[in-house]
Amino acid sequence: MDHARFLRPIAVTMTSVIVAGALSACTATVADRGPSAPSRSATPPKPQQPSSGDIPGAGTTSTETGTGAGTARTEVAGPGQARVSRELRGLERSFRGRIGAYALDTATGRTVTYRAGERFPMLSTFKAPLCANVLHRARTSEPGLMNRVVRWTAADMTPNSPVTGKHLKDGLTVARLCEAAMNQSDGTASNLLLTLVGGPAGLTRYFRGLKDPVSRMDRRHPGLNDWTPKEKHDTTTPEAIGRDLRVLTTGRALHAKDRERFVAWLLANRTGDERIRAGLPGTWTVGDKTGTNSDGFGGGNDIAVIWPARGAAPVIMAIYTNRTPGLPTDDPTIAKTATVLARGLGRL
Repeated sequence: MDHARFLRPIAVTMTSVIVAGALSACTATVADRGPSAPSRSATPPKPQQPSSGDIPGAGTTSTETGTGAGTARTEVAGPGQARVSRELRGLERSFRGRIGAYALDTATGRTVTYRAGERFPMLSTFKAPLCANVLHRARTSEPGLMNRVVRWTAADMTPNSPVTGKHLKDGLTVARLCEAAMNQSDGTASNLLLTLVGGPAGLTRYFRGLKDPVSRMDRRHPGLNDWTPKEKHDTTTPEAIGRDLRVLTTGRALHAKDRERFVAWLLANRTGDERIRAGLPGTWTVGDKTGTNSDGFGGGNDIAVIWPARGAAPVIMAIYTNRTPGLPTDDPTIAKTATVLARGLGRL
C-alpha cells in the first residue's frame, strides 16, 4: 500500500485544460536536451502524440515481456545500455535488493533496461491501469459511469483509505473514486473500482486488451500486496507495465478526452515526490503512480510519464524494487535509478 507524504492541491479540471494542450503537439522528432535550471515547472510541456544470494527473486531469469498495444516496432536498445547495466548492478549491491527498470524515449524509440523482463509485485501501481480501464468502460459501454455515485459500508473499508474513510455516509462518484485511488492511493476506492470492471479478472482482461500478456491481477487490496519470490499473482514486469503506460498516455488505447483526464490524474499525484521525480531535474514534468509495501519485503515501485522540456516528446519509466526481508522501502534507490535511466537515454 502507498503512504502519501503530502498531496499538492491541484484541481483536476484545471490540470485537464493544461494537459489538453499538452496532448495536441505534433509527432515530429524532438532532439534530446540537457537539464534546465532546477526549479519545478507547474505546466506540462506539449508531448508528442504517436498514431543474487539472499535477495528475494534475484535469481529470476524470466524473459517474459508484454508487447503493448500500439508499441513502436522501432524500439531499440540505447547506446547507454551497458553503462546502465553496470551502474544498476552496483546500486543493487548497496541497496541489498533487486531493481527492475525500463525506460523508453518516445522521440527516438531508444530504451534502456535492467531486469525488465522479471516479475515484480504490482502493489498500488495497478491503480493506474485500473482507472484507465474504468475510463474506457465509461466511454465504450456504460455512459454516465463516471458520474455514478457509489456507496459502501464500514465492512468494506481497508487500510490506507484516507478519502473513502470520510465518505461512509454520502459515498463518492466513480470519478472521485478514481482521483482517490490515483492521487492518494486509497485502498477502499481501488476495491470499489475493481468491482465495476469485473474484479481482478476483469482488470487482467483489460491488460490483455492492451496486448500485454504478462501483467495479471488475482486479488483485491490489501491481499494483493502479499508476495514471495517467484510469485506470479498480482505481478507485472517493468517492460510490460512501461509499454502499457505508453499507450495509455501517448497512444490510442484511450479516447483523447479520457487520455487527457488520465494524464491529469498522473500529474496530480504527489505520493511519488521522493521517487522518480527526486532523481530528475526540477524543471521536468512528471506524472506517476507509486506502489509500496515496506512490511514484508521492502517493495517500492513507481511508473511515470515524463516531459524533459516544453515541446519535448515524453519519456516513459517503470521502476520496481524489492529487498531482503526486514529491510524497508528505499526511495533514494528509486530516485537514483531514475537518474541512471535518464542518463542512459542521453537526456542528462
